[in-house]
Amino acid sequence: MTREVRIYQPAKTAMQSGRAKTRNWVLEFEPAARNTPDALMGWAGSSDTDAQVKLRFDSAEDAVAHAEKEGWTYTVQHPKKRRIRPKAYADNFAVNRVQSWTH
Repeated sequence: MTREVRIYQPAKTAMQSGRAKTRNWVLEFEPAARNTPDALMGWAGSSDTDAQVKLRFDSAEDAVAHAEKEGWTYTVQHPKKRRIRPKAYADNFAVNRVQSWTH
């Protein structure tokens, strides 16, 4: 049985301003089984233990090479490019400001 994996570079979380944990590429398995609630406790669980595995690589090429070596079908999701707009504090008081400045 061939497994499907997803290779991506994680985005930064909303709780951090830096990009520390976004450098590596992650290879994770697509879910093979549904999550079902446990009859006794009601917790969501699955018989698919591969869903807990996340492999980290330095580059997308390394992750693709590993997936090909193992015989897994893969999809690579490339990250969107960051668009940094330069801002200055003086722009708040510019004469040609589009919106009115209020407190």
